[in-house]
Amino acid sequence: MARESFPPEVESELGWYVYRLVDPRNGETFYVGKGKGSRVFAHALGSLDDETRTKMMNDGPADPKLERINEIKAAGLDVSHVIHRHGLSTEAVAYEVEAALIDAFPGLTNRQGGKGSRDRGCRHADEICAEFEAVPFEVREPLILIAINNLWKDWGTYQAVQCAWKIRIDRAKHYNLVLAHVHGVVQGAYRPTEWRAATRFNFPQLGDDMPGRVGFYGKEAEKTVQDYYLKKRVPAIYRRRGAQNAIRYCDF
Repeated sequence: MARESFPPEVESELGWYVYRLVDPRNGETFYVGKGKGSRVFAHALGSLDDETRTKMMNDGPADPKLERINEIKAAGLDVSHVIHRHGLSTEAVAYEVEAALIDAFPGLTNRQGGKGSRDRGCRHADEICAEFEAVPFEVREPLILIAINNLWKDWGTYQAVQCAWKIRIDRAKHYNLVLAHVHGVVQGAYRPTEWRAATRFNFPQLGDDMPGRVGFYGKEAEKTVQDYYLKKRVPAIYRRRGAQNAIRYCDF
């Protein structure tokens, strides 16, 4: 029988910890998390029965982590629970270890990246140098900054910055310049010509429609604008460490 909790004497010794959920069919880590007590076992206990899973698939996107757990159970197996580091002194330390592991294991079912990964996550040494050696730009006109860190290499700059964002179209229309940046270094400058709902019809690079999000059609900004902004660093005032929102509005 699969374990569902730690004994009290074990919980008292663990403190904050970081854990991995492992698929016993192939030894693949599919989720990384942090917690205290018996948190590591909560995911398997909360996996979906057939009726709930069907309802979720009809009503909206399923949780890939829970889907993976149900596949494992359907094969007559149990999720393997690995405590990767325990006895961590604070939740803040646990966040740092969790974020490093999320960066280290590709293809996880985590819906969010590790805390701080957008600013301090895994990067090539040359990218680190490019960020800190770049000169900050000055805002010369109202513009929208969009971080495309995780999508840039897969989609290219324009497709990555196009969509899909939680932006009010009525507000976005007041900004005639969009800058795409990767870890704070500007990689693209575009003039939006039209904002549209983030659907696969409008933006084929999307895997699914994304209700409540939008994207834009546009063209590259004129050469003088590109020459000024590209390869420059986003000013510190627009880069709040640990912020989860990829969007920044910049005014004079």
